[in-house]
Order: sequence, then C-alpha cells, then structure tokens
Amino acid sequence: MKRLLALGAVVLTTAALAWAGSEAQPKTGGAPKPVIAKAVKGEQCVEDNDYMRRNHMKVLNHHRDETVLEGIRTKKYSLKECINCHASEKTGSVAAAKDDFCVSCHSYAAVKIDCFDCHSTKPQGTMAMHPLNAETAHYKHKLAAQATSKVSAEEMAGVAQ
Repeated sequence: MKRLLALGAVVLTTAALAWAGSEAQPKTGGAPKPVIAKAVKGEQCVEDNDYMRRNHMKVLNHHRDETVLEGIRTKKYSLKECINCHASEKTGSVAAAKDDFCVSCHSYAAVKIDCFDCHSTKPQGTMAMHPLNAETAHYKHKLAAQATSKVSAEEMAGVAQ
C-alpha cells in the first residue's frame, strides 16, 4: 500500500510540474516546426520553396534516372548542386547534425534519408559526381535493369496494339 501511495505521489508531482512548465512554453498548436537554414551559396533555388518542399524527391529521382540511365548530366537538379548550396557553415554537411538542411525536415517528417547511404553529405569541390561506396555501387546496375524491364514492357504494349 505504501508503494502504491508513493507511486501515486510521484505521478501527481510529475504531472503538476509538466502542467506548470507548459505555461512557460509558447502555444504552437503541435510539434515544433523544423529549422530550415537558408542556402549558403547561390542567390535563388532552382525552383520556388513551396515547389521544392513538395517535389524535391520527384525532381531528384528524375534527375538520377536521366543521369544514370541515359547519361544526361545537368547541374540544375543535381544532388551535388543541392549539397553545394545547402551544406551548413558549421558542419560543412547537409546531414551531419540535427539542424543541417536535409536532416531538420526529414526528422520532423519521420522520413529516412537514404541518399547518403551512397552519396557524400559534403560538397566535393570540382569532382564530376559524389563518390559511391563499394557496398552501394551496385545500385546503378539495379536502376539499369529496371529501365530495361520498363522499356521491354512498353515495347510489348506497343506490339500488342
């Protein structure tokens, strides 16, 4: 019985402290918004902020497919250029700390970033592309196989008509 009363006292004390502390916190209506640092380089992003917030993954995936599968290399939507502009002045990275550009939003949205399983999170100077590590270099072959199967399916659909 004494243990139950002690536990009840601890719970009530904790609840009272939390309630008292909540008055000091600003009412934001939910989770705190991510801190999005402005780009370090460049004058303007390749697209407006709202578009990039909604579509950056589609843009990056499309650019990746053009680069890897078709050999078309442009700067406009390249991951390298994103990293060059958005790397933090403190960490020199887009994903090394909780306030870095990519991590701040992806943590808020509870989305895993897998770009950096293969690619560097830091600007790479004048290199043509960010290096792939040996464990993930097979990925480009997987993409090529997917593209081949898409083409075959599209060709087959055209033959059937």
